[in-house]
Parts: sequence; C-alpha cells; structure tokens
Amino acid sequence: MRIGVLTGGGDCPGLNAVIRAVVRKGIEVYGHEVVGFLNGWRGPVEGQVRPLGLDDVEDILTRGGTILRSSRTNPYKIEGGVERIRENLARYGVDALVAIGGEDTLGVAKRLVDEGIGVVGVPKTIDNDLSATDYTFGFDTAVHIATEAIDRLRTTAESHHRALVVEVMGRHAGWIALHSGLAGGANVILVPERPFSVEKVCEWVRRRFEREYAPIIVVAEGAVPEGGAEVLQTGERDAFGHVRLGGVGTWLADELAARTGQESRAVVLGHTQRGGTPTAYDRVLATRFGLHAVDAVHEGDFGVMVALRGTDIVRVKLAEATAELKTVPLERYAEAEVFFG
Repeated sequence: MRIGVLTGGGDCPGLNAVIRAVVRKGIEVYGHEVVGFLNGWRGPVEGQVRPLGLDDVEDILTRGGTILRSSRTNPYKIEGGVERIRENLARYGVDALVAIGGEDTLGVAKRLVDEGIGVVGVPKTIDNDLSATDYTFGFDTAVHIATEAIDRLRTTAESHHRALVVEVMGRHAGWIALHSGLAGGANVILVPERPFSVEKVCEWVRRRFEREYAPIIVVAEGAVPEGGAEVLQTGERDAFGHVRLGGVGTWLADELAARTGQESRAVVLGHTQRGGTPTAYDRVLATRFGLHAVDAVHEGDFGVMVALRGTDIVRVKLAEATAELKTVPLERYAEAEVFFG
C-alpha cells in the first residue's frame, strides 16, 4: 500500500512528530510506502508530491512547523478540484490519505470520504476547538508560550506601573486564553464564549492599581464586548469563509487608558504561539496520533479521526469530529469564575 500524508491549515508544533510516526510505523511495521503531499490540499490537487522515507523523518521530531508545508486551500472552491485529486492519487499510486489538520482540513476529508476516497484524519490545532477529542496537539505548546510571555510581561508591567493587555489566538474558542490566563495569574480573562463589560474590566483594573499592583488582562482574539462586534484585521475571507480576527487587545488597551486614566499597553502574541519546538506533551500526543492513524489506514478503516479520550487514543467518525466547534464550557470552570471579566 502507498499512503499519502498532508498537513493543512495553520501550522502548529507537533506536525512533524505525526509525519514521523506515520512514516516509521508505516514502513517498519507494515511495509507500506509513504509519500507526502505538499502545501495542504493544494498538493493532491496540483500533484505536488515528495517521497517520505526513514531518512527524511530522522531528525524532525523536535522541529516546529511542517516539512510538508501547508496552505488553506479548499479543493471544493477550485473548479474540478476533487477530480484532480482522484487523478493525482491514481497517478502516484496512492491508496489512502492521512490528513492532518483542523476543522477545515478535516471537513474536506469528510466530504472526500463521502465521495469514495480513503482518508483518515488527525486532529491538529493550537485552538483546541475540535469536537470529539479532549485535546489536540499544538495546544499545550501554545499555552506554554503564552504563559511564559505573561510571566515576562508581568515584571515590566510592575516596573512601569501600567496595565498590560495580552491578546492570544483561539478564534471563536477561548481555550488558550483560559489556560494561559490561569497559569500566568492574569487578573482578568476575556473569552469569546462570554461577551465582556468594558466598564467591569475598568473596575477590576482600578482595584488592582489601588492595591499598588499592575493588572494583566488576557483577551482571546475573538472576544467581544457587550453590544459590540468582533475586531477584524481585515474583512476579507479565506477559502473556508473565515475572516482574520485580531486587534481587540489594542482596542481594549485604548479604552482602559481613556476610561481609567492609567497607562495601558497591548501585546499581541500572534504567530509566536504556533512557532518553535513542541513541548514534550505535544510530541508524545502527536506521535501517538500518527501511530494510530497508520493503524486505521492499514485496516482500511477510513472516514475516521484519531482522538484522545482520557488517556486513550480512539477512533471517531469524521462527521462527529467536524460537527461543531468545541468551545469553553464556562459552567465547568466555576472555580475560575472570578477571573472572567
């Protein structure tokens, strides 16, 4: 059997660990061949392919990003895209695909399975917003990076006695903001799951300054003020219909300065959260996902995604995995209620 591997959507730490696991087990245990499609779904659409042997994955476990590169290509937005995928799979003798990605990449995978193409999915996103899995790899690394940034920013905030607003990624899910905010000891955590009151945040900031401490506010890029709307970097949409979020941190810092009279600054962590070497947890989780994904391919169990349930790796239907966004269930975080502005 010849197995194709691709990585779609935004990059994140741990992608190379999955590729390595698929290649090593696919070749050494099952005797299959493995090839990589480059640039996400653009690879099978345009026939961009490279061999993946044991030497190609020897030293990639600790590397961030993806050796296969990525894109936000949607074959269903390209004329004849699906047929071109069929033709290229046949041309290169590829019997099945392992698609590593988030809701968009796996949404395409689900539709291709419905059309008779064998695909197994691996959940990847720093946002941790894929349903049917407890965690996605990349999330732990992103939280670690954001937490370290908050730790560093706290000292400069105290030195200058100013409020610091830290904007983190996550789109419409507040997992990164919640975990990094709690771990970093933020005074206010603003998540997309609950519109926030600017005046309430100002009140918390004033109280913090009254105690002679500098406040740290962590805000998810998709957080929305009461009666307001998301702050967009641009109104343009990508191939999957997403707008680019970003800017709420700067907007909020300006509001805090104007309403409290205290100096406030915004720090946007941006792509630093998805770059660099993965944590040990993400390396292990990504490796386990890759090993179980190649098992599913070998068994011909297509249309599934490997997922983490507790400490076990299980298989779930792609339809279940992509059915809805996994957002933060605030009711389960009652112990942290005091932190949600």
